[in-house]
Amino acid sequence: MSLYRGRFAPTPSGPLHLGSLVAALASFLDARHARGHWGLRIEDVDPPRCPPGAADTIRRQLDAFGLHWDGPVIRQSDHHDAYAAALERLATRGLAYPCSCSRKQWRDHAVYPGWCRDGVVEPHKPQAWRLRSDLGLRPVAWEDRQLGHQAFDPATLGDVVLKRKDGLWAYQLAVVVDDADQGINQVVRGADLLDNTPWQRQLQHALGLAEPRYLHLPLVLGDDGQKLSKQNRAPALPDTEPAARPLLHQALTLLDQAPPAELAQAPVEEQLARAIACWTPGRLRAAPGRRLTGATD
Repeated sequence: MSLYRGRFAPTPSGPLHLGSLVAALASFLDARHARGHWGLRIEDVDPPRCPPGAADTIRRQLDAFGLHWDGPVIRQSDHHDAYAAALERLATRGLAYPCSCSRKQWRDHAVYPGWCRDGVVEPHKPQAWRLRSDLGLRPVAWEDRQLGHQAFDPATLGDVVLKRKDGLWAYQLAVVVDDADQGINQVVRGADLLDNTPWQRQLQHALGLAEPRYLHLPLVLGDDGQKLSKQNRAPALPDTEPAARPLLHQALTLLDQAPPAELAQAPVEEQLARAIACWTPGRLRAAPGRRLTGATD
């Protein structure tokens, strides 16, 4: 097997919280246990969502938790030309098309109905670019390291946006191009991104790119049953090592790694050394989420 190459790829829309720590930690442990490469990529292609200084805060938080990355920090905002080249290849093959439709126009449909597939309906309006999910690889199937066999027909998920009407690149295209450019062959991320994988598999196939292996993690849920997120004001992680210690222990518990209770206040490097040696993804329970309140009782 080639050298393990993984990554953590946060959007710098605010500081990391416990849910993002769990994802970063699992990815880090998986890479370090395999003696592989673990990179940091800042997914900043949506500037309106990325306040100044947020990326620096994320780096400080990761450092405080001992999650030290390999190589330089990658920024998606430096890769516009690569995304444009990929989109041009897709459009040339008839797998991407411009679309003037607004979400309001198709709000009565479960997914976008493809009205612009054969020509832009309203050429005078701003246009996004969409993937022709009906013409790409179908069905899409893979073996998820956590969830087992997965199979989807991307056409039932609709034609996802690749470039927005405001000219900003969309997540699906950017993540595929960047993972290939960085040689990422192992992706560890939250289960909320599971249904993004079929589109990404389609894009990888259409662009002739290697397909990483995936491990989709159970989500960390708040006491309201909702995923912890910046939108629901999940508390920010600290950026000092002493304050990080109990939260690192909590994150290892949420990952079902059974860290000894006596390590709850141990230095992060000590906790991580044991966690790397003992990392076992197979311990992750099959449930789709972890309630924060239940996990900390």
